Amino acid sequence: MACAAVVVPGLLRSSVGTICTQAASLRLTSGALRHLTLTSIMKSKRKTDHLERTANVIRREVVSAAKVCGAAAESPSVKRLHLLVADKDFSFKAGQWVDFFIPGVSVVGGFSICSSPRLLKQERMIELAVKYANHPPAVWIHNQCTLDSEVAVRVGGEFFFDPQPADASRNLVLIAGGVGINPLLSILRHAADLHRDRANKGSGYEVGTIKLFYSAKNTSELLFKQNILDLVNEFPEKIACSLHVTKQTTQISAELQPYITEGRITEKEIRDHISKETLFYICGPPPMTDFFSKQLENSHVPKEHICFEKWW
Repeated sequence: MACAAVVVPGLLRSSVGTICTQAASLRLTSGALRHLTLTSIMKSKRKTDHLERTANVIRREVVSAAKVCGAAAESPSVKRLHLLVADKDFSFKAGQWVDFFIPGVSVVGGFSICSSPRLLKQERMIELAVKYANHPPAVWIHNQCTLDSEVAVRVGGEFFFDPQPADASRNLVLIAGGVGINPLLSILRHAADLHRDRANKGSGYEVGTIKLFYSAKNTSELLFKQNILDLVNEFPEKIACSLHVTKQTTQISAELQPYITEGRITEKEIRDHISKETLFYICGPPPMTDFFSKQLENSHVPKEHICFEKWW
């Protein structure tokens, strides 16, 4: 789930144009969509609700109908959703989240998008990965959501990577804990798309090196392992990863072994990647984001080079 404590590098505040591609229309009417949105906002009153935590965070005005077109278990505790968003005015920047409105559920969810903007442009699709929790939107996704279920989404968030072609090349260090991988995977996928574009066209934004540090309880809870390793293998000169497990009790597979470290991500590992050309993105539990953002500040990394988001 998304939250509100963020520092955003100034160069990343670029705008994103509306994507105009053909897509099938959904059955959710505009009147029903307005009723769903207003009812959810009025009834979402708990102090820990996503809407209250993010009340002061920038959002787009567009609320778009969406249809569930794919669902699968990403881990024992996380369910992955593919949503078709036909609205041509719907767009997002890599790293942002959506307000998630469910018919009949008064509480509004907040879930980071883990797919790249390219997938939306090409297929009108976004991808979410939601951890089970005793929270109405998560309970609905895990227990009631089916193919063709209709929901509504609205983009928000100030945690994103959206460089423009003329921007200076930057290295990225991505630090993820648990389902905090979601927005960072979106950023990683977007950076890979930008690198492919430059390789194919000889122009566009030049991506620097990217190092992903990702920690979870065990390898079964390391989400999107194969997607991450596929990108590492596709761009070995650009992308590297260090996968950490803190409570592993089973044997680690031979495929994962070269990338796995048992134990938490350390301050030294992160400090070794500090440079004036590097941006740091951190997403995970609040104690983790607080620790690494503070350590980076203590190491004299400019605040505008540290972007973080907490989840609960």
